[in-house]
Amino acid sequence: MTYKTLLLLLVAAVPLFAQKKAEEIFSQNLNAKRTFTVTLPPYYKQDKDKKYPLILVLDGDYMAAPFEGIFNYTGYWDELPEAIIVGVDQNYADQRQQDCLINATTGLPEGNGGKFFMFINDELMPYLDKTYRLSPFKVIAGHDATAYMASLFLYRDNSPFKGYINFSPDLQANMENLLPEVLGKIKTPVFFYMCTTEGDAPKLRKKIKAMDETIKALPKNNNLKYVFEEFASGSHYSVVPYGIPGALYSIFDSYRPISPTEYKDRIETLPSGYVDYLKEKYDVIEKDLGVKMVIRLGDFKAIEAAILKNAAYKELRDLASLAKKNYPKKTIGEYYDGLYYEMLGDNKKANRAYMNGYTLDPIGEYTKDFMITKGESVKQ
Repeated sequence: MTYKTLLLLLVAAVPLFAQKKAEEIFSQNLNAKRTFTVTLPPYYKQDKDKKYPLILVLDGDYMAAPFEGIFNYTGYWDELPEAIIVGVDQNYADQRQQDCLINATTGLPEGNGGKFFMFINDELMPYLDKTYRLSPFKVIAGHDATAYMASLFLYRDNSPFKGYINFSPDLQANMENLLPEVLGKIKTPVFFYMCTTEGDAPKLRKKIKAMDETIKALPKNNNLKYVFEEFASGSHYSVVPYGIPGALYSIFDSYRPISPTEYKDRIETLPSGYVDYLKEKYDVIEKDLGVKMVIRLGDFKAIEAAILKNAAYKELRDLASLAKKNYPKKTIGEYYDGLYYEMLGDNKKANRAYMNGYTLDPIGEYTKDFMITKGESVKQ
């Protein structure tokens, strides 16, 4: 599949992603109005207590739509969390060039570049925090000059961003060496993604490769999650549609459901603590991404399989308690109670637990008929 085909597929998916609107605010820093688009998840208005990660996309006039398409597609499979996407428009004559003005000596924003930087930090981000239900996890993304501008938020002690997506950053001054120094000293979790292509602009690619080598040579810092990708084909412009899936999947890796690989390598081999593993997985999702969610049914079934395979039947009681907490009106909690007693050979209590499921709502394969059948099987 060519990158053009991929981009068309991503953009074509956008209309399915709900509630996109254009907004405008006046910037005191820039002494001008700035426009941006906000794309909200489909059920944003219905679920009034839920908070969402933010993806702030610079160059929003051409980069917001591919991000929206990826989230729309992966949302169908629950591979990535729902997110609020904000695209900052910069395609006005020389507007982008002015937004990205950098001091040639220090590599830091100056003039209108400094004003644009402060507009993002002091005006746009507070407005978005006040207006929308944002989780603490916020990501900023950019392409070449705007990618470099985005990475400079690492210099702020209280940066609003915990994730940085850099598509072929146009590194200035000596920043291929200075930015790694900052990354090596971070004291709070940061996700940093950078990519290039073999067909990228040679001047940009040379510095990007040097920065990648410097970052990889840093002493281990558990607060830094760094991912670098170099695509064998493509150009400076195809790096965006190539890179968006890799960036989002790496940043939101902890969110994904338990995969066959995770089950085989991390869960099945545990001597015990299967339910604790499941709890910790969702604690990490909430801590790292600010997303509080109900444990997926498929993840419950994966832990059930590991418990049964390793004959750790006592953990089924803990799994039942966790299921009741997550699905208090569903049959799954009673199913695990019944399975616990069945595995221990107490068929009378197993039958009672399975039959209790008849009064609850079905979930997945655990229908009322299924619960009755299980109850009758242990009774016999």
